[in-house]
Amino acid sequence: MRYFIELSYNGKMYHGWQIQPNAKSVQEMLEKALSLLLGEKIAVVGCGRTDAGVHASQFFLHFEVSEKVDVVQLEFKLNAFLPNDIAIHQIFIVKNDAHARFDAVFRSYEYRISLGKNPFLVDATLQVKNQSFDIEKMNKAAEILYEYENFKCFSRSKTDVKTYNCTITNAVWRKEGNLLIFYITANRFLRNMVRAIVGTLLEVGTGKINLNDFKNIIESKDRSHAGASVKAQGLFLCKIVYPKEIMKNHNG
Repeated sequence: MRYFIELSYNGKMYHGWQIQPNAKSVQEMLEKALSLLLGEKIAVVGCGRTDAGVHASQFFLHFEVSEKVDVVQLEFKLNAFLPNDIAIHQIFIVKNDAHARFDAVFRSYEYRISLGKNPFLVDATLQVKNQSFDIEKMNKAAEILYEYENFKCFSRSKTDVKTYNCTITNAVWRKEGNLLIFYITANRFLRNMVRAIVGTLLEVGTGKINLNDFKNIIESKDRSHAGASVKAQGLFLCKIVYPKEIMKNHNG
């Protein structure tokens, strides 16, 4: 039987979502906990990958188990067993072919910048002191993203992907108090893509490059032309959208 789990995690202490040798990952923690609690070896498949230090305020995974489980009890036991930086929000049964990664229609990220020093947000924002940004110009540059599909210029070099094409449906900056937050939604993302986009948009905001430069960077399809990637701690995977036929079972 196949189940989805909705969870969130603080990525500070993890070397990303995906299991890798000699480094602690969120996937490893979930597989160990589920295998122990369910009494059989459990492998989990996540809705995507997050890099080292990146957070997820919403994340989904699926797993299979031989017998039906009490989802209320399993949620309770997982939250008791897992460390405080991983939280389980709900577990629900799905069709046997439902896939946490491939069935996701859209994914959304946000990048959080603290405009000034804030000791309570040091692990969850990029802290910028004595720097001002032209948010209007940054939003005009963000709108340019809608005109393109190939975002190789924002992809990590030597990434093994079949295509660099992504469909971006939302990209906007908003100021909320002393926080400057970038929201972006797409059908898929390339490795390091959001952090590279943010770094380049910040260069627009400081006047280092203009809107025409931003267009030229995208059209170059060359990572070396784009801005530096911003730090991981300000990035959150914040929303995953699935077809209704998958999510209608969430009370299962």
